[in-house]
Amino acid sequence: MHRRGFMVRAAKAVGLKTLGAFAALAWLAGVPATAEPRTPRPYQAPRTSFGAPDLQGLWTNVSLTMLERPRKIPLTFATEAEEVAYETTTISSWHKWVNSGLGQGVSEWQPTQRLARIDGRLRTSWLVSPADGQLPWRAEARKRFAAMEASAESSLADGPEMRPPTDRCLMGGLGSSGPPFMNPAVAGGKQIIQTPGEVAILSEMNHDVRIVRIGGRHLPPSVHVWMGDSIGRWEGETLVVETTNFHPQENFRLIFMLSPDAKVIERFTRVSATELRYTFEVDDPATYTQAWRGEMPFVPDKGPIYEFACHEGNYAMPDILAAARAAERQPAERAAKTP
Repeated sequence: MHRRGFMVRAAKAVGLKTLGAFAALAWLAGVPATAEPRTPRPYQAPRTSFGAPDLQGLWTNVSLTMLERPRKIPLTFATEAEEVAYETTTISSWHKWVNSGLGQGVSEWQPTQRLARIDGRLRTSWLVSPADGQLPWRAEARKRFAAMEASAESSLADGPEMRPPTDRCLMGGLGSSGPPFMNPAVAGGKQIIQTPGEVAILSEMNHDVRIVRIGGRHLPPSVHVWMGDSIGRWEGETLVVETTNFHPQENFRLIFMLSPDAKVIERFTRVSATELRYTFEVDDPATYTQAWRGEMPFVPDKGPIYEFACHEGNYAMPDILAAARAAERQPAERAAKTP
């Protein structure tokens, strides 16, 4: 805010109509009428009972913005008209896709879908580096990822181990449980609870809870756990979390992948009463040619967080395996019916 603008509004508020009166008011305030712009004071989050910035509450990152963006599309647009046109097209594509499924488009649980905004600007991707909004794949890693995609989309089901962790209800889809956190199309609720020594982050999909230990050391390199091993520290208003030791079975995240030796740095900062800014950096030399970075907003969620009734061994997996066995029997059954 400009001091000059503030003084003009103050003058109007008390009925001072002239520039001379404005100058007199500025003089009385001890502020030159041509003062330099005031730097806005950074938002300071409320404090917990033990003095840490309070990140607690219900949040959501549901959005149509995705990790990557279409090639040749900028991260932000210069005009509001461009933003409206791009968002309208994106929403239309989303509705065509969701209505092609099993009635999700008319579900009472379907949230309003929009692209995310950061600092008032519409974002076409979470990625901010590389600048082109594309993951910097190593060629051999991209081939492995493509093979994983093909396997996940196929009907291969010799056993449950052949299906991705999302089918087995071991982990949330699209990396919704993190790290790094991605945004699912639905069920994107997050609940954060803090103690002096830990920060717990519950993800609605797949009811996974990450425990971030404040301080301490990582597990031995030979130990790999689901969602990785997360160690946090406070840097002023920001919770910084370093995660390593990823479980090898969660390397495929549907839209990207991580090796067990990847390192993810996350930062959680309340930038206003209505936004928790989340930034992340992924360093995985075995998979990518360079580290990649992104940012997204978490906004308050009125809740509640509903039960996400997906657990290992639930009815979906027997159905998948049974369908695969039925498909295997079809050629012989057709042959037996042929005269």
